Amino acid sequence: MSFRQRYTGLIERYRDRLPVSDDTRIISLGEGNTPLIKLNNIPRSLGKEVDIYVKYEGLNPTGSFKDRGMTMAVTKAVEEGSKAIICASTGNTSASAAAYAARAGLTAFVLIPDGKIAQGKLAQAMMEGAVVIQVNGNFDDGMRLVKEVAKEAPVTIVNSINPYRLQGQKTAAFEIVEELERAPDFHCLPVGNAGNITAHWIGYSEYAADDCGHVTDACSLCDGHCRYAGGPLSGPKPKMVGYQASGSAPFMRGAMVDNPETVATAIRIGHPQSWDNAWIVNKESGGWFDECDDEEILAAQKLLAENEGIFCEPASAISLAGAMRDIKSGKIPEGSTIVCTLTGHGLKDPDTAIAQSTAPVVKIDAEMTQVKKAILDNM
Repeated sequence: MSFRQRYTGLIERYRDRLPVSDDTRIISLGEGNTPLIKLNNIPRSLGKEVDIYVKYEGLNPTGSFKDRGMTMAVTKAVEEGSKAIICASTGNTSASAAAYAARAGLTAFVLIPDGKIAQGKLAQAMMEGAVVIQVNGNFDDGMRLVKEVAKEAPVTIVNSINPYRLQGQKTAAFEIVEELERAPDFHCLPVGNAGNITAHWIGYSEYAADDCGHVTDACSLCDGHCRYAGGPLSGPKPKMVGYQASGSAPFMRGAMVDNPETVATAIRIGHPQSWDNAWIVNKESGGWFDECDDEEILAAQKLLAENEGIFCEPASAISLAGAMRDIKSGKIPEGSTIVCTLTGHGLKDPDTAIAQSTAPVVKIDAEMTQVKKAILDNM
């Protein structure tokens, strides 16, 4: 009898594509290998012949895609002798940093905007032992402070300005290509700090060039950490489409936004740290940026849960909201294969989900006749 090898995380799976050596101590929680789910009901409702898949990153260990980058960032921090890590966060990064720091035996310092973080994310960082510093300001204020303090204190920044974060996050593109046996025609993502859209482009660029063993110059986005840097390009790549919340949409405004506001807290970022790289991805992939308002975001979150049984946080739903609009308009043509990244699990922000839920809650006495009546009344 033969057994499948136990999955031990994305670094081990893609070791030959990541900047680690045989001696590197891997800090992993079994991240990656998340489901790529083909939607059945929503595409039919659009009246268009398209294939829509969602990459459900909410099933990573701490419930978001951040774990892909954090396993690499913390692994390299340990390798380089760091004793502490630090990040600014709207929630998901802090939860991930705290978990991987705990795993590695490091101290995690997380700066979060006071009153601007979903409770599910705050609870994670606190339970995992991080030193939580609440800032009277927004994410952008926190990011500024993190960069300043890292110059004065012996801490390693694990936000997406850390190039190892992008190296870990690029593996989502590898998984998608392997499962579809090709790259999608369009890849739609939420955009806040813009590190994820950048990382995916690195991943697709590497995979597209496997025939010749090199990648396109777009790999310069990885800041020299790609082992395949330089050389010609072969193979197809998707158009990368990034959606921002209307109240937090610097890519749509063409300039930074000082006071971003949106119900999608994970992308409530007005000063993206990967600003330049995201514009490179936009140009080289032939994709575009667009925006959705909070009403569209919440409607897509609810639609996905009620029609496909997939529960994601609001920021995740913007990828589907934008894709549906572009499918309806024909900007994404019929016959296309589309992947939408769902960046975080719905339980990250339960209050927002409960507030918009219309599912009935029926209270009864503990009697069979009342149970039967409740069932018949709601069939």
